[in-house]
Amino acid sequence: MNDEIKQVIVIRRKYPDGKGGFFQLRTGKLIAQAAHASMKVLLDKMIFTDISLTQPPAKDPRFAELSMIMPKSGCLYKWLNSPFTKIVVYVDSEEELLEIKQKAEDAGILCALVTDAGRTEFHGEATNTVVAVGPEESEKIDKITGHLKLL
Repeated sequence: MNDEIKQVIVIRRKYPDGKGGFFQLRTGKLIAQAAHASMKVLLDKMIFTDISLTQPPAKDPRFAELSMIMPKSGCLYKWLNSPFTKIVVYVDSEEELLEIKQKAEDAGILCALVTDAGRTEFHGEATNTVVAVGPEESEKIDKITGHLKLL
């Protein structure tokens, strides 16, 4: 079995323009959404605890309140201690994006959906833009995202 660990970031490329056509996100917005998804998987898995219950206050007061605890095993841990492999692929529709997310959840793979608040691109409407799948073993992720094209 291949023990390569990776994360696949699935980007939604097309958004209805309200006139019967579609538009694509600006490159910077697209990159920001992908970064949000990758980080969200990690942050959703962290356990935050009040560090003051276990240690004296930190010298820097900005870091005195919370400590982050992560499991020292599993795919997320292995990924964080490896080259952080990320692959970016795309789908054209929200339906395809949500289907990928559902398949990942059904397979027990970590995933995170990013829903943009709509402040800059979507005229105030919350819009699903990206889903990060994994980190997980490549073999497992490929069953869900292997058919998608690279962005």
